[in-house]
Amino acid sequence: MLNKLKKKKIWMILFAVSILVVGFIFINPESDDIIYVDATIIELRDIIQKVNASGKIQPEESVQITSTTTGWITEITVMEGDAVKPGQHLISIDDKQIRPRYNNALSQVKSSDANLSKVKSQMERTQSLFSQNLISKQELEQIEASFQIAQSQAEQANANLLSAEDELSKTRLTAPKYGIVTSITKEEGEMAVGGMFNPGVLMTVADLSRMEVEVDVNENDVVNIDIGDTSEIEIDAYPDTIFYGVVSEIAHTAQSTNMGVQNQVTNFKVKVRMISVPDKIRPGMSSTVNIITETLESTPAIPIQSLTSRPENYSEQNKKKKNKMKWQRKNEDVERVFKKVNPIDIVFVLENQFQKEKAPPNMKYAIIKPVDVGISSENYYSIISGIELGEMIVTGGYRVLSKELYNGALVSVTDNVLIDDK
Repeated sequence: MLNKLKKKKIWMILFAVSILVVGFIFINPESDDIIYVDATIIELRDIIQKVNASGKIQPEESVQITSTTTGWITEITVMEGDAVKPGQHLISIDDKQIRPRYNNALSQVKSSDANLSKVKSQMERTQSLFSQNLISKQELEQIEASFQIAQSQAEQANANLLSAEDELSKTRLTAPKYGIVTSITKEEGEMAVGGMFNPGVLMTVADLSRMEVEVDVNENDVVNIDIGDTSEIEIDAYPDTIFYGVVSEIAHTAQSTNMGVQNQVTNFKVKVRMISVPDKIRPGMSSTVNIITETLESTPAIPIQSLTSRPENYSEQNKKKKNKMKWQRKNEDVERVFKKVNPIDIVFVLENQFQKEKAPPNMKYAIIKPVDVGISSENYYSIISGIELGEMIVTGGYRVLSKELYNGALVSVTDNVLIDDK
């Protein structure tokens, strides 16, 4: 008897539980179709389009001091960091082999000048005698020829002297302009390798009061940049500080890396001149530049993550998508594949009614609206057409926006957004 009572009680409990389950399903027939989303309301925002690039800081003008004469360095008169003026003596190179040639050229000039003076005097006396018919014309012509030869020898000697002076002057290197000595590559006693085509760099002088950042900009972004665009400059050595500059030069020739392979990159060199140069800045410092290419003030904007894409025939796929939702939620590891034919940019706008059906309290229908977007900032797209101010759009999550949502989906908003049930 006791066993029968226990079995009866168990059956009653099971029956009550089944009634509750059936009742819950009846009350919430579409509970499995509810999608939880984040949302925001479209507002006016300032959109600033920027092109980001990284590069190195360098002087606008930098001069490398080289020698055309090969010889031992006998003197270096400056140190790194010294300021120099135009014409200031920087480096001396041994002139023991060059100075004898200069002295020889100078001696030849003196000798040729003396000979020219002697022949000139003889020619003047000969001309005087010829005018008095005391000598023949042949004698006059001989002395005039001797004068021309002496004159040519004097000119040649002076030319040799100028060449020797120039060669000797190149053993004393001077500063071509005002600047700071940024590097010295040789020491006294080392050999300066000269030449016209590949001379060794001995020293670098640069004007550190005028600096620029040279960056590599991708070919897809360089078309948006113009000379004079304002730029924000961040220097690694000056954290949490923004400096400003303007685009001063855009290369006309591309530089490509990884040529002939799939990950080939094509960049253009862009130079950004700094408006205000901070103290203790050094050439070669790493920097990041944000070039402001366009600005829109008080324009309707949407978050970047709210923009997604769907096929043009999205309205025909509503029922198919809706029927697949239950199956997908029970098979989380199975990913549905959408065949996108002519995809268009869209956003999901939250509304209270869809196809004459009013949404339950505290819920909305996600309606697809195609949009045309303009320029973008770091977080927002500007809107050209498609939606209006004050409309509420879905912003996340990523999986919901990209795969789960369909036109007319019933959603519950999880964000702290004011829901209008009118």
